[in-house]
Amino acid sequence: MRFQLSDDQTALRDGMRELLARRFDGEALRAAVGAPGLDRGLWRELGAAGFFALRLPEADGGVGLGLPEAVLVFEEAGRALLPGPLLATHLAAADVPGAATGEAVVARVDGGLVEWLAEADAVRGDASGALPLRSVDPLTPLHRVAGAADPDPDPVAVLLTAAEQLGTATRACELAVQHARTREQFGRPIGAFQAVKHLCAEMLVRAETARAAVYAAAVTADRVDIAAARLLADEAAVRGARDCLQVHGGMGFTWEAEVHLHVKRAWVRAQRGGGGTRSHETLAADLLGLMF
Repeated sequence: MRFQLSDDQTALRDGMRELLARRFDGEALRAAVGAPGLDRGLWRELGAAGFFALRLPEADGGVGLGLPEAVLVFEEAGRALLPGPLLATHLAAADVPGAATGEAVVARVDGGLVEWLAEADAVRGDASGALPLRSVDPLTPLHRVAGAADPDPDPVAVLLTAAEQLGTATRACELAVQHARTREQFGRPIGAFQAVKHLCAEMLVRAETARAAVYAAAVTADRVDIAAARLLADEAAVRGARDCLQVHGGMGFTWEAEVHLHVKRAWVRAQRGGGGTRSHETLAADLLGLMF
């Protein structure tokens, strides 16, 4: 199975990266942390770029692309730490008016948690009685719905969450390598020290292993492949962001750095859809089926 991107897929990925670099750069990220709230102008711009309508058929006003392309744009969103209920709005594009164009913001109840409930124009699921939580991620406000049903997670939602985690894993690796090349101790770049080399190498291996799994699951759309991809992507994001923080040392916790934000976002995403527990259960059930 080949996972080399087509010219159109490469152009889609590069176009999304350019849009986010122009519209949500490091300065905008820090401003968003300092003044939480959803940028409706950016949301509509994402809608105009086809982010939410990517998988809608052209006959319904969508872009008419598939799951592999959605994975690419969600990976870029994760890499940029783009805030907002991206997943919920994307999944609602077919049946919530305004979601496909970015005119509406959609939240969804997911395992008893709701992201961006206060900003939502529509909510998928019963969010009555939701109570605000203090989120570890300043760019992901959370509410908890007591006693909410925990249905089987949507495989597409699981895969796109994995794609966002892959974006964080990739960015964490980039940041660690950049810092290791420029930060000096004892007259040498810290990247010259074996311990730092090992951290960066392990981050790269985890990220690229997760990439292969996520891209493969986007092609097969198989529930078991998606579960495996989610587990690998969660590990690559959480461990990669933590290792990146270790490479940065105390600097990684500062307001100016984005490293700690990747750690916090990776933690929050890892709780979606029942977290890794559901994916482990899916893989275990598949293995038992093969054994018997």
